[in-house]
Amino acid sequence: MYSMLIMSIIIMMISFIVMFLGSILSKKTFFDREKNSPFECGFDPKSSARMSFSLHFFLIAIIFLIFDVEIALLLPIIIIFNFSNLLMWTYISLFFIMILLIGLYHEWNQGALNWIN
Repeated sequence: MYSMLIMSIIIMMISFIVMFLGSILSKKTFFDREKNSPFECGFDPKSSARMSFSLHFFLIAIIFLIFDVEIALLLPIIIIFNFSNLLMWTYISLFFIMILLIGLYHEWNQGALNWIN
């Protein structure tokens, strides 16, 4: 038990040291106007290189990713069916699907799934 605790502490310390060294060594101290501006064949840009991004599209993409991950979590439930108690499997499956449906209903009720406001 203590060996796992010591090993996890060592791994976390190594991770923090690597993250700290990465943040120190990756700092750019020299900011140049020419390097930060977009490049268009040596000419000054005619318009802004930044395109506006739809926040609504971003939110729908995030919702899709969340539900996609949850569907990936549902797939092993089918495989576990052969190895578990039928009653417990049914309760856990229905509970998980109910959480998904409540989340979907909440997003739908808040209007996050409507493309045009």
